[in-house]
Amino acid sequence: MARKLAAELLGTAFLVFFAVGVATLMFGFKFDGGSVGAGVVATALAFGLVLLALIYVLGPISGCHVNPAVTLGALLARRIGPVEAVGYWVAQFVGGILGALLLWSMFKASPMYRTNIQGLGTDGYGKASLIHISAGGAFLAEVVLTALFVFVILGVTSRIANAATAGVVIGLSLTVVHLIGIPITGTSVNPARSLGPALIVGGTALSQVWLFIVAPLVGGAVAAVLHLALYPEPAPDPVETLDPKPA
Repeated sequence: MARKLAAELLGTAFLVFFAVGVATLMFGFKFDGGSVGAGVVATALAFGLVLLALIYVLGPISGCHVNPAVTLGALLARRIGPVEAVGYWVAQFVGGILGALLLWSMFKASPMYRTNIQGLGTDGYGKASLIHISAGGAFLAEVVLTALFVFVILGVTSRIANAATAGVVIGLSLTVVHLIGIPITGTSVNPARSLGPALIVGGTALSQVWLFIVAPLVGGAVAAVLHLALYPEPAPDPVETLDPKPA
């Protein structure tokens, strides 16, 4: 269990550091060259590729959830037990905070960085959204995007799936989710990814972070229900018995 929790903490920290780091460079430091589309694509690829790499490295240890919504989906789909799930959640949130702190510590060494200007890749709605989406619209978007993402994960890691290609499918799914989600909310689909940066930036990001914790968890639960409905547990193999030979 200690190795699993360490893997979840480390994986979540790496995801936040690298992927949120790219988001901050693109939209905070404006390295997108003035093209929102370029920033969206770069950030989406960063999230997808980092997760893809982490899955193949940490997957054999913990399953590489690195996301409380994924862990909730796995719990409801009866992949892990409650005690293990709680441990994963603690490790993921701590990892997300540590990753954000490390990223912030690096950026603040630059004279160009101001937390209240460049931010830290936080999610948001209203004026904090590129399309100024309402809280209700943001909640719906996060539920749907997380449900799709977790549903894909549960499907490609099922007994009948090809485990060798699971990392690629999951990484590409996260990329697609970010391609549509970044202009809407910044894309959370991961409460641990949202909480860490919001705690550092504060202000609007912190006051809105509740949505990016609750909505992804609702999406993870929806994904588990869909998975159980479409992928019912196989019936147990019949127990072989030896009929007594006639006398």
